[in-house]
Amino acid sequence: MSVLSVWIFLLNFAVLRNFSTASNIRTEHRSRPPTVIVGETSVIGTTGPDSVEFFGGLPFAQPPVGNLRFKSPVPVTSLKGHKFDATNWGPGCPQVLTELPGPVLSEDCLNLNIFRPAGTHASAKLPVMVWIYGGDFRIGAAASYNGSLIVQHSIERKTPIIYVNFNYRLGSLGFPTGFEAGAKKALNLGLRDQIAALGWIQENIHYFGGDRSKVTLFGESAGAISIADLYLNSNLERYIHGAIFESGTMGSNRLLLPSDGQALWTSFLSMIPACANTSSTHDSFDCLRSVPLDEIVQAQAAAVANTVVGWTPVIDGPGGFIPELPSELMARGHFSRIPFISGTNLDEGTLFVDTSITTEDDLRLYIATQLPGISDPAQMNAIVEKMLLLYPDDSDHESPFETNDTFGLSRQWKRGAAISCDVNFAALRRGWTDAASKFGVKTYAYLFNDPQLDSGFLGIPHASEIAYVYGAPIVDFVTPGSPEAFAKLSPVIMDYWISFAGSLDPNDDKGGKRAHWEPYRSSRQVLMQLHADNVTLIPDDFRREAIEFINENAAYFGH
Repeated sequence: MSVLSVWIFLLNFAVLRNFSTASNIRTEHRSRPPTVIVGETSVIGTTGPDSVEFFGGLPFAQPPVGNLRFKSPVPVTSLKGHKFDATNWGPGCPQVLTELPGPVLSEDCLNLNIFRPAGTHASAKLPVMVWIYGGDFRIGAAASYNGSLIVQHSIERKTPIIYVNFNYRLGSLGFPTGFEAGAKKALNLGLRDQIAALGWIQENIHYFGGDRSKVTLFGESAGAISIADLYLNSNLERYIHGAIFESGTMGSNRLLLPSDGQALWTSFLSMIPACANTSSTHDSFDCLRSVPLDEIVQAQAAAVANTVVGWTPVIDGPGGFIPELPSELMARGHFSRIPFISGTNLDEGTLFVDTSITTEDDLRLYIATQLPGISDPAQMNAIVEKMLLLYPDDSDHESPFETNDTFGLSRQWKRGAAISCDVNFAALRRGWTDAASKFGVKTYAYLFNDPQLDSGFLGIPHASEIAYVYGAPIVDFVTPGSPEAFAKLSPVIMDYWISFAGSLDPNDDKGGKRAHWEPYRSSRQVLMQLHADNVTLIPDDFRREAIEFINENAAYFGH
């Protein structure tokens, strides 16, 4: 696993590590466990602390094993049998984990989990918040995200919601690439899993007291990127009425064609002896369906370790989820008109740039990796030199921002971290919210910049906001600024998110007192600053010249 993947996993996993396992959904001693009748099946859940009920491991598609490996999900909208034990999390999808304790994993992983207020009646019609986890499309699991504190907060503010999360296929199993995957229409399978989960919710959430016309999809990093990709060509309006993007939009992973991933797929096959000779025939799927799962998981991790092309969504052509570059689709208004919130953290790029960058030549090489849309050497050199001019050696264009401290690293690394922040997150967020607002979509934007304790050179990095959204302080790695600051800001963020889920407006005047959040408009481009000591609207004008250049040349950056 690459250093980047380890960092992403640790940050995402640490958010709720004290709350994430099934054993920590502690049951109260009641004579009868919560039961929901779904069709002809009694679904048996459990009640945890604070009167939140949990129902886990509900399948939304057939197990993607055997002949269904590397195929689109086969949706399941009903349960088998008279009783279904939903007292535990469903297993997460196959991946390489660190030495830290993690969720149970299985190839039979297409399942979802539901948290709701205890005693909710089927007729309650509560808004539904559906989370998609991040992790670079290689790691992550629903079981790492316990939504009980979000549900509890919604109860306390007298606007109860239901929380759902689900697993989707990762790595080569979820995002196969190369010529064969393109020819056999086996691209973006993980996105297809997500649509299957949303279809299950539409068919069944009313049994749990949810309102299928008020489903809000929210996610972070790869989760947010997934939602943004689904805005492009998935008929998403059939499934949700709102969305929240945390640190990711379409293009954050630099969208490429399947052919650009052929080298990765060939490398992957070379590490599986039984299938190595199929790389030249473009007929590997049948062979891979008989390979032990562990071989596939280890090979996909090793193959991607030293490449800038990863197991991520790709442009899948006419009729696909991502028919062409998002910037071209957005310019024509080819996206769902679903209201949304979208935002980034102050120092999104610090996790994604190798700290070995020490010279300007090192920085030039790094910038070149961010330009997949350029093949001509002269043009590449011109754009790289332009980026160096746009990101000079000063504190306004170096990340962590708002500090002159180099934390023992080179200022060239700090310039690279600023470029990474804007190329992969901030510029995309600004371009997305501006494009949507021009086409009449109601949208809100934010900047999370609450200082984190002892974060050092990471500043306020990618994934910092997750703890505040879930109401659970991170135990280690990146820690909220102080218990007092966290206790002040986390409820405000939860209020905004829950309010939006219920009314498509973060300003429902329920919960705690908070600043009024104005919609984002081309004529008034404003962000809500999420800072414990100063939650307020600020202009969206930081690094304007550099971000305008990135967005005006979006195709160069794979946007």
